[in-house]
Amino acid sequence: MAVNSLTERNDERNVQTREETRSNERYIRPAVNIIEDEEGMVLTADIPGASKESLDVNVEKGILTISAPAQHEVPGTSSYREFELANYYRQFSIPESLDHEKAHADYVNGILTLRIPKSEVAKPKRIAIQVG
Repeated sequence: MAVNSLTERNDERNVQTREETRSNERYIRPAVNIIEDEEGMVLTADIPGASKESLDVNVEKGILTISAPAQHEVPGTSSYREFELANYYRQFSIPESLDHEKAHADYVNGILTLRIPKSEVAKPKRIAIQVG
């Protein structure tokens, strides 16, 4: 994959991930789609099993972090399991041209949608030409 303006490198070597720092804990990297347009960035992340209250989305020093504990409680005793849920954790470098103070997030049916508009300085502006 080519380098883009939202992540400096596809392998995210420049971001120390929680998986490396806490090796005894298991984390799932949620699948994401990132769309960038003239207005800003829209990120959608697949985070099933998490509650809206437990989701943590923050930006610090140009790093967007998404984390959430996954919870799946079924009454009764488990007699057979083929999968277990683990906590979610993902980080991205985001450009300074985005205004994270105006970010808006929605969480519906296990899908997190995060909208971060571009700052007014970063938006293209048309300059009027005066005829003298």
